[in-house]
Amino acid sequence: MEVPTYTAKQVAEMLGVSAKELSEALKKDAYSPDDLWELRATLQKYPTVINHRRQLFLNFKGGTGKTSLSSSYAWRLAELGYAVLLVDLDSQGHATKCLGYEGEDYAKTLQDVLVRKAPLAQVIQKSTLPNLDFVPSNLSMSTVDLALMPMAGREFKLRNALREVEAQYDVIVFDAPPSFGLLNLNALMAANDLFVPVLADFLSFHGLKLLFETVQSLEEDLQHVLDHVFIVVNAFNATFKLAKEALEALQTHYPEYLLPTIIRQCTKFALSSSEGRPVFVADPNCKGATDIQAMIDHVLPLMAASSPKAGAKATKATKATKAS
Repeated sequence: MEVPTYTAKQVAEMLGVSAKELSEALKKDAYSPDDLWELRATLQKYPTVINHRRQLFLNFKGGTGKTSLSSSYAWRLAELGYAVLLVDLDSQGHATKCLGYEGEDYAKTLQDVLVRKAPLAQVIQKSTLPNLDFVPSNLSMSTVDLALMPMAGREFKLRNALREVEAQYDVIVFDAPPSFGLLNLNALMAANDLFVPVLADFLSFHGLKLLFETVQSLEEDLQHVLDHVFIVVNAFNATFKLAKEALEALQTHYPEYLLPTIIRQCTKFALSSSEGRPVFVADPNCKGATDIQAMIDHVLPLMAASSPKAGAKATKATKATKAS
């Protein structure tokens, strides 16, 4: 993917400065990601501190648009000034592709870290944004679950591997495959926050029930309590009666976890992912980009706050399992 460029208006909005302030600091016809990063230092315009969050995008049901959402979310956080690491856990390498790269081009993946004990720093790659790194994935990742099975402390391999690099990043985003296994268990044990993308259809409820049962078992058996659980309705089409009914059911059964921000169905969002571009590069003004920004605006204050109350709320996952 080519290095994106930004207009003066886009840069001023991301930095939260006036056009005059931007012009006085650095006047250009088009700004690069490096320009944006340097301007933050020059103007001292840094985002709200969120205390090194580890965030997992997961749904055991496939086809919910999870990867398009997670990769564009990670990209936007980086544009807003956060140091971000996107970890592709899916052997199909779709998150890697959404950033414009091919997983098969990389000799090492997380498989080498979790199974062969390679340092995570050896696997991390640079993206076209100076503050967005990623861990690529390819078909070699398909054997991770089997390789982890006989290992001691197998549930904590990912969390332990992150220790050497996590201080370098404000946010680590995991994009997980739609399945349950040791790799996704590792991701759940490493995460502070869980994002669950769902479609507004009744088939999504079965996946949610299973996921909340899993979260409940982590709380009870492994004493791991997530700070936040966010259910995100994705690709919503308000013209469909069934979609409206499913949304109402989600609002009834999962009110504590359902984000008020809905990601509307957006052709440009879907097209950008197939082209290997985050939606904020393809069309930052489309519905998909606007809705992801609204989602970020909602969750950032929650992540910036201290989390004792949030942790207590997450323990209510037992109630969520019964709601299904």
